[in-house]
Amino acid sequence: MKKILAINGGKKVRRKKFPSYNTIGKEEKRAVLKVLNSGVLSQYLGVWGKDFYGGEEVRTLEKEWAAHFHVKHAIAVNSATSGLFAATGAIGIGPGDEVIVSPYTMSASVMPPLIYGAVPVFADIEQEYFCLDPASVEQRITERTKAIIVVDLFGQPYDVERINKIAKKHNLILIEDASQAPGAAYQGKFAGTLGDIGIFSLNYHKHIHTGEGGMVVTDNDELADRVRLIRNHAESIVEAKGVKNLTNMVGFNFRMTEIEAAIARCQLKKLKSLLKSRINDIEYLTKRLETIEGLRPPRVRPGCTHSFYVHPILYDQRVTGVPRDRFIDAVKAELTPTRGRESWGPLISCGYVKPLYLLPLFQKRIAIGANGYPFTAPLYYGNVTYKKGICPVVEQLYEYSLFYHDLAKPPVTKKDLDDIAKAFVKVSRHVKELR
Repeated sequence: MKKILAINGGKKVRRKKFPSYNTIGKEEKRAVLKVLNSGVLSQYLGVWGKDFYGGEEVRTLEKEWAAHFHVKHAIAVNSATSGLFAATGAIGIGPGDEVIVSPYTMSASVMPPLIYGAVPVFADIEQEYFCLDPASVEQRITERTKAIIVVDLFGQPYDVERINKIAKKHNLILIEDASQAPGAAYQGKFAGTLGDIGIFSLNYHKHIHTGEGGMVVTDNDELADRVRLIRNHAESIVEAKGVKNLTNMVGFNFRMTEIEAAIARCQLKKLKSLLKSRINDIEYLTKRLETIEGLRPPRVRPGCTHSFYVHPILYDQRVTGVPRDRFIDAVKAELTPTRGRESWGPLISCGYVKPLYLLPLFQKRIAIGANGYPFTAPLYYGNVTYKKGICPVVEQLYEYSLFYHDLAKPPVTKKDLDDIAKAFVKVSRHVKELR
């Protein structure tokens, strides 16, 4: 019998590469040239004084970012990872403490406690929204818990009402990793501003970017001041500045350059329109995919808007009769790579990231030094476990039922989106070829 699917030798749905996502234009080039002509590529000094806060572009970006997101303070850093480290240090996390984290995120979201000698404790995630499950969070709280790091995964804000209530009940600081959710909102308030302190990413594959970079936001004066200190060699500044609380005043160089800040200022102006295009594209594609048996596009949490960093979709093998990975391999065979990212193949992936507690670091309990610190530190009296099975929802999503794609973003056209939908429809109609 003749085979129809491309994975079996049939004709592909698409031959043309998908367009690259490039948000850099004339505005950014002019801004960079202005900085280059000034000769001032960075204006930070690691001593107390005016230049402790960086140059004109950095300081202007911080004002513009704070105004856009309606927060009191915005602090530029050289990556969201740095921002997470600085925020965790600023709230006073230290040896003996526990911090509740998500198992389903980029690893940078769970590393900050370890940097300060604390222990990450993993809570499970929601089946529908993929953010931390409030019930699981509350189950993990002990007398050692000092903070929660929530992640607005895939662009979906976390369960603000329930988790903020838990944090308040137990006197916990809430750090919000909004790296994937710039412009998303809960009841009109922006993701990143929903907890005590928030972090955005300007990494090259985010909604807007500077290549590498990040922003930290907060309405808390003291936290903002401490983030700025950690960003720029705190240990050399505290005496001249008159800082009395020396907790975690061990500084780093987390400073953003003037070139990155100039680019970020231009990119910020584009965020609203880029986000609108992305949401419209996802809504268009969702209408095509939700008719396919065995696929369930994501739900948006009531009261929230979603920024769709990627487009996650739930898969049900009981309906298709074919394992997820086999089905997705067949869809990818119908499509083509994205221009500039050819080595990746079609940008569709299964499972997202391996549950982070299954990484060697946690399985072997080797992090800082070779002797198991901080898990074996004398100040730590907990008994945290990282065994497989501690977060059954995330394991099920990773192994069997979640896939996502990174194809529906500007400047894709309706024709591009139709080809994506056609690939899924074709595989669904001829799924018997895969059994």
